[in-house]
Amino acid sequence: MKRITVPALFVAAVFAVSSCLDPNVESASSALNPTGAARDDAPIRACATMEVRDQQIKDNPGQAKKYEEVEAFTKKYVDNLAIQPSAVTSLTVTIPVVVHVLYNTAQENISQAQIQSQIDVLNKDFSNTNADRTLLPGAFAGLAANMDIKFTLSSVDRKQSNKTSWGTRDAMKSAKKGGIDPVDPSKFLNIWVCNIGGGILGYAQFPGGSAATDGVVIGPQYFGNTGYVAAPYDKGRTATHEIGHWLNLRHIWGDASCGNDQVADTPTQQTANYGCPSFPHVTCSNGPNGDLFMNYMDYTNDACMYMFTNGQKSRSQAIFAAGGARQSFASTL
Repeated sequence: MKRITVPALFVAAVFAVSSCLDPNVESASSALNPTGAARDDAPIRACATMEVRDQQIKDNPGQAKKYEEVEAFTKKYVDNLAIQPSAVTSLTVTIPVVVHVLYNTAQENISQAQIQSQIDVLNKDFSNTNADRTLLPGAFAGLAANMDIKFTLSSVDRKQSNKTSWGTRDAMKSAKKGGIDPVDPSKFLNIWVCNIGGGILGYAQFPGGSAATDGVVIGPQYFGNTGYVAAPYDKGRTATHEIGHWLNLRHIWGDASCGNDQVADTPTQQTANYGCPSFPHVTCSNGPNGDLFMNYMDYTNDACMYMFTNGQKSRSQAIFAAGGARQSFASTL
């Protein structure tokens, strides 16, 4: 079982070069040119959340303290649940979603049906009612969680742009920079659907970041499970993964070799997994059951990830609790 330590997480977040990638694959940060624009020739499959977080801290050193405060609050909340399991709530938090579609081509102007398919995927994934949950090996069956989170589509807006890719410096979130301003992020989850470039599927902002940039960004061909989607990331799990970050979940390998994702019930693993590993896939001497590579916070193909854990649920609930970074979504928790 992993020890949950705030200092270790803080040091890793601020001072380490965090990678979403296998050591043998080009890093996400190298997929960006010095201006933060994505290189279209970068041959990677990447989530850029940690790189964006590191850049925010570099641009605004005071941001590190805010993230540290969220982490300290989360640890206290999770520790309290361990002492008082009865404190776990069964209330479902409803998250209204605003989708901003920024498109250069007609294909990127994804349909309403494709957008709704993503909302449907999220509701199944976060309630543990997705059909492929039955693929979970019996050794891990007791870990699967209903996150008690529901998503509703509030509105969709669209804007054509001459940009062919947006990079990861949040230009898509600003009307002044050609994008679309967020709708009140204290009440809505804002999702920008646009071509990021550089092989990056998506990225999210952790709780505690600026309201002006709060939300999730996803490429149009990785959003939903119908229409303009690209295998093997065509089942809507990119959004499930990125919203996991928005809920304060780390990559399951802790963004370090045999790192710590600050969740006690996820086995320690060496690094990100890709494709569809065979069970058991053992790394870091993590026992006969090996990696929890079917977790949404790993990096496997969409068809091979299908669960959150109870520990991840507890960590996510902390942000909705009184005093939590996203308590405005669920003030009764």
